[in-house]
Amino acid sequence: MLTTIAVILLVLWIIGLVSSYTISGFIHVLLVIAIILFLIRIIRGENPLK
Repeated sequence: MLTTIAVILLVLWIIGLVSSYTISGFIHVLLVIAIILFLIRIIRGENPLK
């Protein structure tokens, strides 16, 4: 579940970079959230790519 959310947020961030239509850095906040969720999965010892 967390990995799915992280991937969705990462894709949204990439789309924001490509289109360069961002709302005052909001898309970068999404990237940080995606990375944090990914790291939480790794710290918990779960498979981050599952």
